[in-house]
Amino acid sequence: MPELVVTALLAPSRLTLKLLRAFMWSLVFSAALVAAAVYGCIAFTHVLCRPRRGCCGRPRSTPPACLSDPTLGEHCFLTLKSSGLRLHYVSAGRGNGPLMLFLHGFPENWFSWRYQLWEFQSRFHVVAVDLRGYGSSNAPQDVDCYTMDLLMMDIQDVILGLGYSKCILVAHDWGALLAWNFSIYYPSLVERMVIVSAAPMSVYQDYSIRHIGQFFRSNYIFLFQLPWLPEKLLSMSDFQILKTTLTHRKRGIPHLTPNELEAFLYDFSQPGGLTGPINYYRNLFRNFPLEPQELATPTLLLWGAKDTYFEQGLVEAISSRFVPGRLEAHILPGVGHWIPQSNPREMHEYMWAFLQDLLD
Repeated sequence: MPELVVTALLAPSRLTLKLLRAFMWSLVFSAALVAAAVYGCIAFTHVLCRPRRGCCGRPRSTPPACLSDPTLGEHCFLTLKSSGLRLHYVSAGRGNGPLMLFLHGFPENWFSWRYQLWEFQSRFHVVAVDLRGYGSSNAPQDVDCYTMDLLMMDIQDVILGLGYSKCILVAHDWGALLAWNFSIYYPSLVERMVIVSAAPMSVYQDYSIRHIGQFFRSNYIFLFQLPWLPEKLLSMSDFQILKTTLTHRKRGIPHLTPNELEAFLYDFSQPGGLTGPINYYRNLFRNFPLEPQELATPTLLLWGAKDTYFEQGLVEAISSRFVPGRLEAHILPGVGHWIPQSNPREMHEYMWAFLQDLLD
């Protein structure tokens, strides 16, 4: 068929897609302005209530002692083959078994996996990375350095760079979004997955369109589409919004000590420390609309019944995309979003049972 005819036939579809994307971006930025107003009021309220802290975050000069706890593992760096970036990771149990690779969420870092590093290093080589833009890993400032394709290549380079051909991928929140995608496009590198509190982006997209309440639960993602303002608001009153997120009595991490809180705030308080993590969100809508994708990697899915950020109905939506028999899902009653830190004992029990046949 002549190229001119093909172009003419595809023109209506291409125009429709462009109009759909333009409409989507108009909605996103409208929601971003509303979110900015709401979070702006919250941030300024914190400043008024705690005037001595001022309008800026206090840079931490010394990392808290818990970040150098030797029982968690050895601190190492790996230069990635694809990008040349250096990623920081903590490693323990090398030679004890298969690679178990941990991917953290926001606003966290490798330290969010401390309980799992202690638990599994006797039977696995456990590695918890600081993702690109976080902690001691390199943090390019350009938004285009945080596309899904580049972030997936980071995971591939970590697995191969550590000398393995596959891994058990354990991921939470943003790390879980990466893990879902990685299992689809690099299935040979993932033997099993343990996913905590996150859905694949295509599932999240379709579910949110049908359940508007999910957009309200995730309202912060619209704020994060804006340049520079989110970094400013999150840092005001010495990072009070982040402190509240992590320590809130109902929505935060139970029993988080001041030292452990500082383990997360230390990196964000450094110059440009928030820009890399927020750039992940600035790329969320880049590929909208997403096509449904079949999920086939054997996966353990753990979900908190009282998760503040994601509705429980997403679990059923995820299950509908799976090849039968490949998903084991558990909803933990009375549990929130931060399962690896709030409920490590339950998480470990499910993980040992799920992975037992690999150890026999």
